Amino acid sequence: MIKVLFFASLKDLAGVAQVELPFVDGGRVAALKQALLQAYPGLAAALPTAIVSVNRQFSFDDDVVPDGAEVAIFPPVSGGSGWPTLCQIVHQAVDMDAVVAQITQPTTGAVCLFTGIVRGKTTRGVAHETQALEYEAYVPMAEEKMRQVADEIRQRWPDVQGIAIVQRIGRLEAGTPTVWIACAAAHRDTGVFEAARYGIDRLKEIVPIWKKEESGWVEGEYHPQEGD
Repeated sequence: MIKVLFFASLKDLAGVAQVELPFVDGGRVAALKQALLQAYPGLAAALPTAIVSVNRQFSFDDDVVPDGAEVAIFPPVSGGSGWPTLCQIVHQAVDMDAVVAQITQPTTGAVCLFTGIVRGKTTRGVAHETQALEYEAYVPMAEEKMRQVADEIRQRWPDVQGIAIVQRIGRLEAGTPTVWIACAAAHRDTGVFEAARYGIDRLKEIVPIWKKEESGWVEGEYHPQEGD
C-alpha cells in the first residue's frame, strides 16, 4: 500500500488531495502512472508532464516505488509568471526530452539548452585530468535560488516562456552531464541564447552547489550582494 498526494491542478483533476492505493512493492513509477490514469481518467492531459516524487525525492519512470512510500504528483513549479518553470536538484540521470516537454507550450518554436559536463581533461589554467567530481547542494535553498534565477531571466528577456534549471548531484564520472539550463520561446531571436547563458552564469554565482575534485572542494570567488 502506498500514499499518493496530489497538488495544485493535479489535485483538481483527480478530485482528491490524497489516496491510498495497493501497489506491488518494487513496481516502477511508470506503472504507477498507468494505475493512476485508470483510477482517475481526468489526469490524462496533465499526467505526462507531471512531476513525481517518491519519499520526497524527485523520481522518474524507471525508479522503483517501495511499499509504504509517500508519492507526490504535482505540476512544474510556477515561477509566478504563468509560464512553466522547472527547478530541481536530482540524483538520477535526467531525460532531457521529458524536461523540454515540460516547458514547451503550443506557442513554443525554439528551446535553447545548455548542458554542463564533467570535464575529463582540463587544459585552461593548471592542466590536470579528472576521473570524477562529487557534487553537493543545500537543496531547499538551491531550488529557491534557481527559481530566483528564472525570475531574473524573465525580467531581462520577457519573451522567454518556459524555463528549466536542473542540477544533478552525487558522484559523477568524467563525461557525465551535470547541469541543464533550458529556455523556451516562440522564436529563436527572442533572447533564448542569451537567457540560457545568463542562467548558467547566475547559477554559479548564487545557487549553493559545490563540487569536490580529488584534491578537495572547489570554491568560487563570488560573494552574494544585497538583492542576490
